Amino acid sequence: MSDGFELKICCMGAGYVGGPTMAVIAKQCPHIRVCVVDISQKQIDAWNGPELPIYEPGLREVVDECINRNLFFSTDVEGEIEKADIIFISVNTPTKTQGVGAGRMANIKNCELCARTIAKVSKSNKIVVEKSTVPVRTAQAVTRVLQSNDKGLDFQVLSNPEFLAEGTAMADLACPDRVLIGGQQTPAGLKAAETLVSIYAHWIPREQILTTNLWSSELSKLVANAFLAQRVSSINSISALCEATGADVQEISRAVGMDARIGRKFLQPSVGFGGSCFQKDILNLVYLCESYGLDECAQYWNGVIKMNDFQKKRFSEKMVSKMFNTITSKKICMLGYAFKKDTGDVRETPSMFVLRDLLSEQAKIHVFDPQVRREDMWTEMDYTCGINKGNTPMLEESVITATDPYEACDGAHAICVLTEWDEFRTYDYERIYKSMAKPAFIFDGRNMMDHTKLREIGFEVHAIGKPDPNDFTDL
Repeated sequence: MSDGFELKICCMGAGYVGGPTMAVIAKQCPHIRVCVVDISQKQIDAWNGPELPIYEPGLREVVDECINRNLFFSTDVEGEIEKADIIFISVNTPTKTQGVGAGRMANIKNCELCARTIAKVSKSNKIVVEKSTVPVRTAQAVTRVLQSNDKGLDFQVLSNPEFLAEGTAMADLACPDRVLIGGQQTPAGLKAAETLVSIYAHWIPREQILTTNLWSSELSKLVANAFLAQRVSSINSISALCEATGADVQEISRAVGMDARIGRKFLQPSVGFGGSCFQKDILNLVYLCESYGLDECAQYWNGVIKMNDFQKKRFSEKMVSKMFNTITSKKICMLGYAFKKDTGDVRETPSMFVLRDLLSEQAKIHVFDPQVRREDMWTEMDYTCGINKGNTPMLEESVITATDPYEACDGAHAICVLTEWDEFRTYDYERIYKSMAKPAFIFDGRNMMDHTKLREIGFEVHAIGKPDPNDFTDL
C-alpha cells in the first residue's frame, strides 16, 4: 500500500473491549494500521488525551507507544470504514429494558446499526468481525444486513469473542488462554478466518488459536461467562452455610480446589459478582434457552443469578442486624466501589446494591475508591437501580465520595470492604479504629483483611463465610 501499511483495521466502539484490544494489535503488528472509531467526541478526545477513558494497568504505556504511529482514534466513522480491510464491531449490547425479552434478552440494535453503516459506506469487500458479546446467530442478522447492499460487495462475517478480565486485560491480550475465531465453513469464510488468524499469530502460538463455525464461537462466550459465574455463586451459597454451621469457607475452598477435577480458580467467596458481562450473558443464555423451549435449562442458569442477588442482599441485611438492627443516620464507610480491583468499572457492581440497601435504611454513606468517579456511580445507579437525584431526596447529601480513606473512616460506625484493592490491606487500622464510633464494625465482603489483627485492635469483624467467634464457642 502507498502508506506503507499491509492491512487496515477499523474498530467500531472505543470502550473497554475495543480500545485495549486494538492497542495490543497495533503494538504487536506495526505493519497494520489500526483505527478505533466512536460517535462520542468525548470518548475519542479522552483516548487522544492525557487521561484515558478507562483504567487498565499497562494500557497507558501501550497507547503511548503506538498512538499516531499505527494506532489512531477518530470520530470519522464512515471515512475509516471506507478505507478498512477488516472492521471489528465492538459496541455495547445491553440487556433490553422494554419489549420482548425485557430484562433478559441482549439488545443487538448497536450491532445492526454498525452493519447498516458498513453496508452504506463501503466501496470494497470487507471482513466484518463480531467482537461484541452477542446472542447465538447474531451473525446471521449482520450478514443479511450486509448482503442487502446494492453494490455487489462481498462481506465475510466472523465471530471473535473477547475473553478479557478487567484489571488483567492487557496481560490477557498479550498471553491469552485461547483466541476463538468462528466463520462460515465455506471457501470464502475459511479464507477470511485465516486472515484474522494470521494477525493474532504474530504473537500467539497457532495451537492456541481455535477456529470453529460461527454459532459455536458466538455461544462459547456466553457459556464461558456462565460457567465462571456459576462457580462464584456455588461457593457463595456454601459461604452462607458456613456462617450458620461454624465452618470456614476458605478452608473448604482450599480443600475442594485441590481436587484436580475442580481446580482452585473462582472459588473465592465474596459479596457477589458484578461487571458488564456475567449477569448480562447469563440472562441472555436464559432467554435463549426459553426461546428454544428448554425451560429446565433456563431455570438452572437463572438460579446462578438468584444466588448472586441473595448474596448481595444477605450482606446488607447482616450489616443492619449486627449493628443493633438500625443504621439510620449512622456513618458507614464503603471501601471500594468498583466491581473488582484494578478497574474503575462500576457496571453491575455489588457495591451499588449494598449502597441502595443502606440508603433505604437512611444511613450516611462515605465511599472511597481509588479509581471510581462519582459521575459514573450515579449514571449506573440510575440505569440499573432507577435511583437518581430527581426521585431520591437528599441523595447527594447522603452519599459522600471521599478522596482520602482516613477521612472516609473518620467517625464511622462501620466499614464495609467491597472491592479487593491491595492498598486496603496497608492502611493504619489502629489510627482508623481510634477515629471511629464504638463499637467499631468491619464487614469484609472480600475476605481480604487480617481478621485476627483487626479483632486484636478492637474491631468487631464479620466476613463472608467465616464463623462469628461471638456465636460459636467450639471453633
